[in-house]
Amino acid sequence: MLSRLVGFQTVSDRSNLDLINFIRAYLGEFGIDCTLTFDETGEKANLHAIVGPRIDGGVVLSGHTDVVPVAGQSWSSDPFTLCERDGRFYGRGTADMKSFAAIALAHVPQMVAANLKRPIHIALSYDEEIGCIGAPRMIEAMVSDGPSPAAVIVGEPTSMKVVDSHKGTMLLRTTVTGKSVHSSQLNRGVSAITAAARIIGWLDERTRANIGETPPGSPFDPPYTTLHCGVLEGGTAHNIVAKSAWFYTDIRSLPHESQDEWQARYESFVRSEVEPEMKAGAPEAGITIERLSAVPGLQPEENGGAEELARRLTGDNSRNVVVYGTEAGQFQEAGFSTIVCGPGSIDQAHQPDEFIEKAQLVAGEAFIRRLMRELT
Repeated sequence: MLSRLVGFQTVSDRSNLDLINFIRAYLGEFGIDCTLTFDETGEKANLHAIVGPRIDGGVVLSGHTDVVPVAGQSWSSDPFTLCERDGRFYGRGTADMKSFAAIALAHVPQMVAANLKRPIHIALSYDEEIGCIGAPRMIEAMVSDGPSPAAVIVGEPTSMKVVDSHKGTMLLRTTVTGKSVHSSQLNRGVSAITAAARIIGWLDERTRANIGETPPGSPFDPPYTTLHCGVLEGGTAHNIVAKSAWFYTDIRSLPHESQDEWQARYESFVRSEVEPEMKAGAPEAGITIERLSAVPGLQPEENGGAEELARRLTGDNSRNVVVYGTEAGQFQEAGFSTIVCGPGSIDQAHQPDEFIEKAQLVAGEAFIRRLMRELT
């Protein structure tokens, strides 16, 4: 099953429908219906299927179908052909995160034969890698259509450790419009690059301030909210004052912090400190800020059903958090008890020669088998 899933080149800029249709046909062989929710183009879809009785109290096994690109990476073998070497399975998505889906799907015959008393939901999304864009549509349909699960397990790679918390992620695009003049007449223009640099400088200053405000006992690494510019473009020539510039802002916030408040603080600096000075030099100058994505953090749940279940199934009683984002916070926001637990290591995710240890697949299989016994 993992070989089949890796063979579908579901890079985020492509359709995932070939993979979705394969899974739908596979589940159909066992009499299992699937609900698909599509993006605006109709070229990408989420898949939600229920194995067992359509009643409340089941468990969701959640994963994403998309993978990051391989362009520019040096691979030792075809990234879209599963390759086994020295106890490892290599291929794009083996760690992040087609192995979890493969384990769940491979056990569907046993799930059907087990006469489950509570259902197992299989929930597979699109476009997680570019901002967890697809899952909200699927979650909305799950909430409205039912039945309501008791727990959600998001199978991102945690080496089968139970993760109860991760940071939130927000991506902003800021576009700066200035006034272009010859650089010898700098006083007559407004540099979009200079304005952008001031804003980016504030991101760094705010991050440094956050270090001094780190909450006591914060388990994250780093243990504070970070604000970062990863891409910046602008200008046309060395001797022309730049009319335009744009950049991305990546905010990784502690899970208890409000993403809306972080954006408000950012916009407050821009509107009060940078934009007025620009407009004083040229009324047509200005700054636009667009939120491209906002993925909520996952917060620990007091006596959370998903965590208690996952700890029973894994035997893991340690406290684990991650700093990368997942769809878990979106499920939690919708009212579902949610944790992150899956095979493989995030250290291999997005890397050339991405792999998963065979031992991790074995551990994932044992997890699913214990889950089936729990629900029978």
